[in-house]
Amino acid sequence: MKMKLRRVLAVLMCMTFVLAMAAGCSSGSDSADSDAKEAGDSAADAADGAGVDIKDAKVGISIYQFSDNFMTLYRTELVRYMVDELGFTESNITVQDGKNDQAEQTNQINNFITSGVDIMILNLVQSSSAPQVTDMCKEAGIPVVYINRQPDESESDRWTSEGIKATYIGADARQSGTYQGEEIAETENKGDINGDGKVSYIMVQGDPENIDAQYRTEFSIKALEDAGMETEELLLQRGDWDQAKGQQITQDALTQFGDDVEVVFCNNDAMALGALQAIQAAGRTVGKDIYLVGVDALTDAVQNIVDGKFTGTVFNDYFGQAQGAADLAVKFLNGEEVGAINMVDYIKVTPENAEEILEKIK
Repeated sequence: MKMKLRRVLAVLMCMTFVLAMAAGCSSGSDSADSDAKEAGDSAADAADGAGVDIKDAKVGISIYQFSDNFMTLYRTELVRYMVDELGFTESNITVQDGKNDQAEQTNQINNFITSGVDIMILNLVQSSSAPQVTDMCKEAGIPVVYINRQPDESESDRWTSEGIKATYIGADARQSGTYQGEEIAETENKGDINGDGKVSYIMVQGDPENIDAQYRTEFSIKALEDAGMETEELLLQRGDWDQAKGQQITQDALTQFGDDVEVVFCNNDAMALGALQAIQAAGRTVGKDIYLVGVDALTDAVQNIVDGKFTGTVFNDYFGQAQGAADLAVKFLNGEEVGAINMVDYIKVTPENAEEILEKIK
């Protein structure tokens, strides 16, 4: 019965969601929506307190984009932990590539509902789509664990106030930005290489609509200014988390501003690795006449810190986040209460602890 209700609901909810996205407004209150809601409520009620045997549980996972280096590490650890340590059956776990396309990912979510998964773990292409996706999962009676890209606070508040089985686990991007700024402030000249009393920088931003990119951009500079430094933004440009774009943006900035560029802030390590290529091609030396920081602690980035080619990065603890996401999924499957927001601390990576971090992530 539960499966039939989910199949009916999947069609209705998908139609409603697509129409809402196309029309730029919320779904209407017609009889079809009302029937779908009643069906979903019945399915949810039937599932409450039932509990699901982990080895039989069907899991739907959608990652915003497989080509993202960090999310590759994340999803690999997520599946490994679920199978090797929690006892999930690997053939019951479906992991799909959202291809950085929200419509594509929405179809995947609808297919998860139709196939009758017991739990979803979602890394949304657009965190702004969380309300609609949450409603789809709610009506189908399927708990959802959001990862890495945090929905708006008003949305997570709704989960609590309405008793919705949804949760988010990630790391507070404000902390990662703060750590980046502190890494520059902790250098011998606090980033003021030319001694003119200010730190002149370029900011290679991820996706400006992404809350992590916004916070890392804002709080890295705030931390530097809180340390008593005056700052000057020479350039802020979108790099979409991409190494090649990070290289091109930095190359163009070094051509335009030359030695005035004292610090290159990158919202992630992929872009920072690209920036390093541009810095080296321009004949500049990290740690001597320019500083470079990223976020994620990718293996290549941390190795570059060990080798003196990166100023620092911030470890976005995918081990803790992936394992935490799986543990939250188990709690939902066991019928336990789950809080709306779950945070995992970042770790500052500097020359002092880079080798230790490198051993952990290799």
